[in-house]
Amino acid sequence: MIPPIRTLIAGALLATLACQAAAQAVPAPGTSARIDAIKKSGVLRAAVLSNPPWLVENTTGSGDAWAGPAWLLAVEAAKQLGVKLQPVPVSHETKVPVLASNQADMTISPLSVTPERLKVVDFVTYSRTALCVFGRADNPKVANAKSIDEFNSPDVTVAYFTGGGEENWVKKRFPNAKLRGVSTAGTAAPVEEIMARRADVTPINRVPWQALNRKVKGLKALPDGNNCQDSTEMATPIGLAIDKNQPEYLAWLKALNESMKAKLDADEARIINAM
Repeated sequence: MIPPIRTLIAGALLATLACQAAAQAVPAPGTSARIDAIKKSGVLRAAVLSNPPWLVENTTGSGDAWAGPAWLLAVEAAKQLGVKLQPVPVSHETKVPVLASNQADMTISPLSVTPERLKVVDFVTYSRTALCVFGRADNPKVANAKSIDEFNSPDVTVAYFTGGGEENWVKKRFPNAKLRGVSTAGTAAPVEEIMARRADVTPINRVPWQALNRKVKGLKALPDGNNCQDSTEMATPIGLAIDKNQPEYLAWLKALNESMKAKLDADEARIINAM
């Protein structure tokens, strides 16, 4: 007899949940030298350095000392390992080297994935940086635009900070536009160039966009409207890092990260909206 469709669906769901649980299960003793060492010591050492919205230091004196998706992931990892989570303060210069020197089991200070870093560490990525482009909403060139591609035109002026991370992207993305390089003004983007109408559009990272859009009224962003969180322009993965050559430890952390994706995304959005 052929089983009822409900029975088949229920069986498939249970099988999926079982596979997910197995994928997230802590590797058995003797499988991962790193996990065995963490359990033996009783602490998971996580290198920390504030980098909102992914890792935020709490200086109020109450509650957890840290917050953000990177912290949530580390807390859950420590919980599943049955150990305490121990923050290890680091600097920009030491947040990667502490892994090779065995001063930390993971660096949860958010790191962008680069070819240079991939040579010395492995990543568990949970987010990304990306750019959107904005201008005045009362500028017809911006108001009528349906995509960023429309700004690659000789009658559009694109402003950017000289020496900034967006400069090369602007030059490649808008080769036909008029480009206006300006000095860094301590802001997330050259918004004064836009407001003074010296430029039509300028790029901004998706993270500071929300705060700028609340502060400065009358702007419009592309490619995904004024949300600017779903952009894939100049996207760079962000994640935590562990030392190389730890495949079982890496696979377990990746599975844990995947199981928490919705929670991590929600926490990131919460912090961005509060910035």
